[in-house]
Amino acid sequence: MLAVIGLLIMLPAGLNVQAETTTQAVAANEQAPGEPIEIAANQENKYVAYLAEHKDAPRPDQEIILEAADYSRVEGGGFEKWSDYEGMAGEALLTGETGKAEWTVHVRESGFYNLSMLYYPIEGKSSAIERAFYIDGKLPFKEAAFLQFDRIWDNQSDQLTQDNQGNDLRPRQVERPVWSEKAFQDSDGYENEPFLFYFSAGTHTLTLESSREPVLIKRLKLFKQSAPLPYAEVKKAWDSEGIKPVNGQLLTIQGEDATAKSSPTLYPLNERSSPAVTPYSSSVIKINTIGGLNWRIPGQWIEWEVDVPETGFYKLAFKTQQNYVRGIYSTRKLTIDGAVPFAEMAKVPFRYKSSYRMDIMGGNEPYLYKLEQGKHVVRLEVSLGEFAPLIREVENSLYNLNSMYRKILMITGTKPDEYRDYQLDRKIPGLLDVFVTERDRLKGIAGELVRLSGQSSDQEALLKTMAEQLDEMIEDPDTIPKRLTAYKTNTGGLGTWVQTAREQPLEVDALYIASPDEKFSKKGMGFGAKLKHETAAFFTSFFTDYNQIGNVSDEDDQKSVTVWIGSGRDQANTMKAMIDETFTAATGINVNLKLVNMTTLLPATLAGQGPDVAMQIGNDLPVNFAMRNAAADLTQFADFGEVSTRFRESAVLPYRYDSGVYALPETQTFNMLFYRKDILEELELAVPQTWDEVSTLLAVLSKNHMQFGLPVVVQSAVQGQNIPPNSMFAALLFQNGGQFYRDGGKESDLDSRTGIETFKQWSEFYTDYKLEKEYDFANRFRTGEMPIGIADYTLYNQLSVFAPEIRGMWGFVPIPGTVKEDGTLDRTVSSGGSAVVMLDKAKDKEASWEFMKWWTSEQTQTVFGREMEGLMGAAARYPTANIKALDSLPWPIADYENLKAQFEWAEGVPEVPGGYFTGRHLFNAFYKTVVGGVEARESIMDYVQYIQDEITTKRKEFGL
Repeated sequence: MLAVIGLLIMLPAGLNVQAETTTQAVAANEQAPGEPIEIAANQENKYVAYLAEHKDAPRPDQEIILEAADYSRVEGGGFEKWSDYEGMAGEALLTGETGKAEWTVHVRESGFYNLSMLYYPIEGKSSAIERAFYIDGKLPFKEAAFLQFDRIWDNQSDQLTQDNQGNDLRPRQVERPVWSEKAFQDSDGYENEPFLFYFSAGTHTLTLESSREPVLIKRLKLFKQSAPLPYAEVKKAWDSEGIKPVNGQLLTIQGEDATAKSSPTLYPLNERSSPAVTPYSSSVIKINTIGGLNWRIPGQWIEWEVDVPETGFYKLAFKTQQNYVRGIYSTRKLTIDGAVPFAEMAKVPFRYKSSYRMDIMGGNEPYLYKLEQGKHVVRLEVSLGEFAPLIREVENSLYNLNSMYRKILMITGTKPDEYRDYQLDRKIPGLLDVFVTERDRLKGIAGELVRLSGQSSDQEALLKTMAEQLDEMIEDPDTIPKRLTAYKTNTGGLGTWVQTAREQPLEVDALYIASPDEKFSKKGMGFGAKLKHETAAFFTSFFTDYNQIGNVSDEDDQKSVTVWIGSGRDQANTMKAMIDETFTAATGINVNLKLVNMTTLLPATLAGQGPDVAMQIGNDLPVNFAMRNAAADLTQFADFGEVSTRFRESAVLPYRYDSGVYALPETQTFNMLFYRKDILEELELAVPQTWDEVSTLLAVLSKNHMQFGLPVVVQSAVQGQNIPPNSMFAALLFQNGGQFYRDGGKESDLDSRTGIETFKQWSEFYTDYKLEKEYDFANRFRTGEMPIGIADYTLYNQLSVFAPEIRGMWGFVPIPGTVKEDGTLDRTVSSGGSAVVMLDKAKDKEASWEFMKWWTSEQTQTVFGREMEGLMGAAARYPTANIKALDSLPWPIADYENLKAQFEWAEGVPEVPGGYFTGRHLFNAFYKTVVGGVEARESIMDYVQYIQDEITTKRKEFGL
């Protein structure tokens, strides 16, 4: 029964839906039991509970190897047997991005076993490989649904290249796949040791289900992983072998010379704030460290290769900077040649300091490591170490406190009457018991944090604040409604605490392997060196042009294009590296890329100082420039028709004007329906497919004082900035068969019957159902206060990183639709985005067009999207408008099927002269009805007149 309910909640299409794209979305979800709704609300089905259930189970020494090619069953496509691949003798099994493979295993002795997989990461979409693991058809525990297997990355070239300004260029990260064996472990990092799986004696089935990326599997292994011994015992054993300390040896390996990393985000960095690094420069960019904030997520690792000249005892040190986290320390697991040398190296602390320091393993009495002559691999892996159980406890506490918050809301609503006695302690069973448990838990964790870090800090302050508030609520339950706002704020802060506490950044300048008699240099760490550095940096700042990125071409160069970009420096640096490597090298056209504030584009163009090409431009700008003969018509180029097929027509539509096209789409975004699986299951609700079903759902949510989120209706943040038509109104208008303009853009069509009815339908959500106009959807979705809502699909990236405690408990599907006369469901949604535009005064239009074609091509957009995700993580997944490039980005396959289904329904909003009044007066009409209480028809008719007048005025002004 539970599975049936779960399936109903997961379905992104109703039973009466006949639209083809919806059917695809259903199919995608039906084959995705790896996203298990049946466990979404079950917090007990976690690894900790699983261990407790089998707490007295033995650890047999038996080792069982299952050859992947000897599977008993496969389900889905993409499975192939490959022989003798990349030096691995025998057959291996290729598994794709979807489907399941099953093996049968006979276990002689009952007990706990570790599991590992020998795999080869064949080319995919550049993200970690993800699989769900089942024993006898069931997930043993929740975390087994998210097993991750790393790809291996390295610098594209061992030699650094420089631009013509003398700055080092960041080396691109490329895959260097090798056969690797990895134990199944917690991808969140809450368990420092690999998972233990319980098997009773007898025959079992093991199933791996693909969630993301293809992988070649050679074998699975059940085994017992032995724990490393303490240093004292290991050293005693080495001494008995007659190992002696070496003399006069000091090996220095620069951090940036790492030979392998688990993620493309772990690229070498430039450190200009300290003279302690090598190589050092106060004026130009030198690639000289690695790690930093990029190296913070549990499970990420970096390896260095060391060539040891003679066998013996060595000591080990790292020159590091850990000025990121106070109150807790960054933890690393150190392995040499794949093994932890002794127990103390499983959790190495790197404590806070505001500058670089020498971290000697073992401190004042350094540990000695036995190293044989020859090459060795030293790896540091991010670990939560001693803090893992504490962070997990806070996450569990947060989940319980949020659950209680939702139960309180169901009785009091979001704005409780402070004079009413709600008797919450009687109406909500176990409320005070939960508060007592969580108060004690948070106080205990705060105390443990102080013990581990050796000092008080802001890390435990928030835990204490939350515990004190719970104390007050326990003592006087009648005050709970008054404290609800503060309670919500504190739980929100607790969520942020969990996210930041999981991050363990560390920057490494160098690692040293030395004989025990050698001393480590502290050059550049003294006050004098710092003073000299600050002085030099101050003077060079007067002569550095921070707008220029990378190579700067001379004015005399034969072909040169000036491009302006308004995003961050990281994006600009990545783009410039790609331009130099692939565009300039292939075409001979130089590009001067400048990082500027794009609000200066209009005045610069008017003054004749504008660029040839401007990037990341809003939808309204190209047509507004085109009217004034400031943007170039791209249809003048012979191959425009071919280039335009890279995008959906919905992406190109906003840039069409008077038979011309004045920009190429860069990004395209649209809304999706986000929903909390656990809460909908709790309320026995299915995901709505039509707006009638939304109305039914709203009644249930309202009864429980929960809310449905529609896209916010807000004034623009910057005065005078264009307000696009509200995306919810646009979706309803298109679904009802309406349009924004008629007669080729000569008049607004919002005064048509369809336009008026749509405005009425939209405003009724706020007048009849009292939906909120402005809110923070991500936070409310996280707490469960708003368990379902419509938002831009890029919110997916934010939630993936921002809300780890609800991982696996939410999903997104196409937005609800309108049933047409033929019974099909219209899920049309409006799209927005950004574009790249060529200015009409571009000096070399052919060269500028070549650049625009290169930039919007499938290969360039794919590489840039992956580089951005590699640079900043999953939160920076790029919403490219190129259809094929979007297919190549590393979405989990089940989620991408839903995204693709909605993409088919995306519709662009046209831009016309005077069209900027549409969004502005739609906003005014909305507030006149929803806040002012004026009848919907009257409001929209009044304001459409203003829109009509402005369109007429602008058409006259431009002689149309």
